[in-house]
Amino acid sequence: MSLPSVKVSENGRFLITEDGSPFFYLGDTAWELFHRLTLEEADLYLTVRSNQGFNVIQAVILAELDGLHTPNANGHIPLIGDDPTKPNEYYFRHVDSIIKLAEKKGIYMGILPTWGDKVHSELWGIGPAIFDRSNAYLYGKFLGERYRDFNNIIWILGGDRPGEGYEDIWTSMAKGISEGLGRKPIITYHPTGGQSSSQWFHNMEWLSFNMWQSGHCLVDAPNWDMIRSDYDKTPIKPVIDGEPNYEGHPIDPYLRKWKPEYGRFTDYEVRKQAYRAVFSGACGHTYGHHSVWQMYDERYKPTTFPSVYWYEAIYAPGAKQMIHLKNLLLSFPYFTRIPAQDMLIGITPPPSPKDIDDRINDKRASYPVATRDKEGSYALIYFTFANQTLNIDTSSLLGHVIKASWFDPRTGERYYIGEFSKGTLKFTSPLGGPDWVLILEV
Repeated sequence: MSLPSVKVSENGRFLITEDGSPFFYLGDTAWELFHRLTLEEADLYLTVRSNQGFNVIQAVILAELDGLHTPNANGHIPLIGDDPTKPNEYYFRHVDSIIKLAEKKGIYMGILPTWGDKVHSELWGIGPAIFDRSNAYLYGKFLGERYRDFNNIIWILGGDRPGEGYEDIWTSMAKGISEGLGRKPIITYHPTGGQSSSQWFHNMEWLSFNMWQSGHCLVDAPNWDMIRSDYDKTPIKPVIDGEPNYEGHPIDPYLRKWKPEYGRFTDYEVRKQAYRAVFSGACGHTYGHHSVWQMYDERYKPTTFPSVYWYEAIYAPGAKQMIHLKNLLLSFPYFTRIPAQDMLIGITPPPSPKDIDDRINDKRASYPVATRDKEGSYALIYFTFANQTLNIDTSSLLGHVIKASWFDPRTGERYYIGEFSKGTLKFTSPLGGPDWVLILEV
């Protein structure tokens, strides 16, 4: 099966396939996929993710966890002598096989040519830094030529690094990919925590859409503000949170020594970040599980306290729930959806975190987010808690009668409430949950 290529929609807000169909980017983070899994293991992983509704898998060719010198599952390293112009054919045949396998399952690969420590390793990471402008271009051209006939690739430069000071290297790599492909690719940049590709590359012609990393240090990191800040930039480009809190990830393990009582992110925290990012204008969302990104199992040393092996973690609750967000958005007019925070009366943005002791903030935890059709046919409001009351201005919706339903983000089920006269309406989310989506339709 040959998948249609992905491009930016005409209005610049969303991604579409080449036939004009909406493409809701529902990604999973599998950074070590090419490096640590056999083809048989990759088949299991991709089968499960396809069945769960994911359509993008983010993975790295020159991987983070000593990806240059520790061989892959087949015993091969990616480069000869750490030279980007001397790729190891046997390593890349394994990469080829996984990309082809993903395509058969209807999955696009969000491919990072390298993790960022291979460009500059002075911040953290094993490295070594092996790229300059010249070999970054040649490596990018090699990748473009090798994968010229693959439609199921979305290119992601960066790899958990700020772009500052290295813009020329990343731009050279992007140029090489484009020239190798013989066409302009769809491409973004994966930054470090709390940053966006827009900080360095928003005005670069090669950057198709922006990517944030809201990160793993804060509960309720304000990714709604992050997404909206790029949504409001010109020229208009789609935006996504490409690395939010991972399910099962220790809360704040980097800024201070983690203790079990600090807890781990659950499916609830994962859902909150997903719905609030998308309702703020994101063109999709990336899920992640702490054991899956590193493909942790009995063969490998754990990184930052994973709790289960990857082949158990792929069935985690949050992974099974992400499809409901995708299906919800695709069930309504897609290309006219806009952020609609002005519908929420009396709701003001909570303060941004100021230091590491501000991990928990009730105003951030309870912050609801709204989105609607700019033509007025529907609105969606994300309630973060059960028994949460919101006053909602429905004047932007068409007609005089509003039909209301509750949507359960854990199951995808809808529960009809009734019809209401248009105006300021008050709704209180059901018990249980804890989170709910209110659907308003005309």
